[in-house]
Amino acid sequence: KFGGKKVGDVDMDKLNTKGGSLAVGHPFGATGSRLVTTASRRLQDENQRFALIAACADGGAGHACILERYDN
Repeated sequence: KFGGKKVGDVDMDKLNTKGGSLAVGHPFGATGSRLVTTASRRLQDENQRFALIAACADGGAGHACILERYDN
């Protein structure tokens, strides 16, 4: 909900409750590291197998990464 109103048709079970770059911060030159670290930690904490990371870059570029957690 945004301002008490539902926005779009977002599955609340898939909503990022930890926040994105606006909520956590967007450090110049370290965003990719922060995204990978946060996703890795959430995989462990939430006992999940996969995480998708995506970010934009200057000039219309961007990147994406899929992480897979392996149990020891």
